[in-house]
Amino acid sequence: MNTLNNKKQKVGLKNCVQWIVVLMVLISTNTYAQQEPTYTQYMFNTQTVNPAYAGTWNALGFMMLAREQWVGIDGAPSTQTFSFQNIHKNGRTGYGLNIINDKYGKEKRFSVFGDYSHMVMVTPDLKLRMGLKAGFSAYSNNLSDYQVLTEDDPFFQGEVDQKFMPNFGIGLFLYQNNFYAGISIPKMVNNEFENNYNNYSSQAELRHYYIMGGYVFDLSEKVKFKPTMLGKIVSGAPAQFDFSANFLIAEKVWLGAMYRTGDAFGFLAQWVINNNLRLGYSVDFAYGEIGGYQSGTHEIMVSYEIGKVVEEVIHRYF
Repeated sequence: MNTLNNKKQKVGLKNCVQWIVVLMVLISTNTYAQQEPTYTQYMFNTQTVNPAYAGTWNALGFMMLAREQWVGIDGAPSTQTFSFQNIHKNGRTGYGLNIINDKYGKEKRFSVFGDYSHMVMVTPDLKLRMGLKAGFSAYSNNLSDYQVLTEDDPFFQGEVDQKFMPNFGIGLFLYQNNFYAGISIPKMVNNEFENNYNNYSSQAELRHYYIMGGYVFDLSEKVKFKPTMLGKIVSGAPAQFDFSANFLIAEKVWLGAMYRTGDAFGFLAQWVINNNLRLGYSVDFAYGEIGGYQSGTHEIMVSYEIGKVVEEVIHRYF
């Protein structure tokens, strides 16, 4: 009976992975320059880009993350993120909220998005969540505050000001205790930003495509190894992939390294204080032309689970 269940699980996993690959190929045939915040600790911040992740904790909980990019450069990107998720007592319906404050120079973005997910059992151990994301972004960029070579340049007059831009997204998240894979489009609508001085407009909130995955290997009784990947695709910029290799020691401390194609490498750590509280830190260093002008990018993450809504005697690895 166990052999039969294992065969069914492998077949179910293979079919789901095939569907994920097919869907990713279909949606990436018409892509658009990369604008969404980048996170080094993406494997613990999945909900911001994939609504189907909501509910995977089987608990009421929240996560806060602060990212300071390219420290030492004036006006470098600064991002603060708050995520909340919960699960219905039926064990299948998940929901959550994401609030993101992102600043780059004089450009400011503030986003609020709600998440909904529904889970179906692929096998007795393998779960598939389908998610929907909906909300809005507020954007401002006061062009008059910039120092320009030519005074009274008409392209630097007025303010690009969009206070309410609704959007929605979709995602799939396939997982079990030691494995996950997913695809998502967190913003389906390509919104335009308009200059209220000279009616200049630009298609500046573009559709991003994400593909993600990770697996946990048992190296010994005390050590686990988790490689992860996050791919981002958008027109006007090369496809970017984040790879990380993480080791969990005694179910208490994560230590790892990361590499981002064409951009940076770095290191990350997380302390699992107890079943409720986790603290994380990461640092990465740009290796391109900007590398010699900054002191790295730093992230601090805190997550807290108030209590399991659906009791499971397992550890959460992502």
